[in-house]
Amino acid sequence: MSNNIHILLAEDEPALGQIVKESLETRDFRVTLCPDGALAKDAYEQELPDILVLDVMMPKKDGFTLAREIRQQDRDTPILFLTAKSQTADVVEGFTLGGNDYLKKPFSMEELIVRVENLLDRKKSDAKLEQIQIGGFRFDLKKQLLQYQEEEAVSLTHREAHLLFHLQNNRNQVLDRSMILKKLWNDDDFFSARSMDVFITKLRKKLKKDPDLQIVNVRGYGYKLIC
Repeated sequence: MSNNIHILLAEDEPALGQIVKESLETRDFRVTLCPDGALAKDAYEQELPDILVLDVMMPKKDGFTLAREIRQQDRDTPILFLTAKSQTADVVEGFTLGGNDYLKKPFSMEELIVRVENLLDRKKSDAKLEQIQIGGFRFDLKKQLLQYQEEEAVSLTHREAHLLFHLQNNRNQVLDRSMILKKLWNDDDFFSARSMDVFITKLRKKLKKDPDLQIVNVRGYGYKLIC
């Protein structure tokens, strides 16, 4: 695998986490190791990894809770759970929350790598079949690019890209203003709200080439992408 593949590994056992990290790096993966679920959530939002390998039992935020939060905004990034739990109910819960695979401890590195590669291959195959289409635009969240028809793609900032992603996921529905402020700005105070208004204005300008696309302000509630 190419070292462009970025794995976010959340594991609270220091020795195991370091062993897994180093083993993956010898296979040319790039690995971010987090010792708890809260730090893993922050790392996910900042780095947008290609795949998540999450221990289920972690301090501050367990793997199931973390997966639930991530799936509210990201349906595509593969999630593989690591767990000492073996009951069927736990396995079912993991898949119900959006997990793609499940590996029980203790496990071999060879099995972990095979499972990671299978999930990445599946994601690559899915990407060939699906494109995020917003009206006449093609949108790439990971690369933060927006391309209108055959014109040259334009770059988006991190917040522009994620704001557009949430608008797209809720297209033709109202996107709750307070929710998105807390998710992207970590606060819904006056200054954060004014900042978001600026980003909405920037997105409107970038989408104006397609007259069938509109971002409208729903007073008192939020914004709606009409598509």
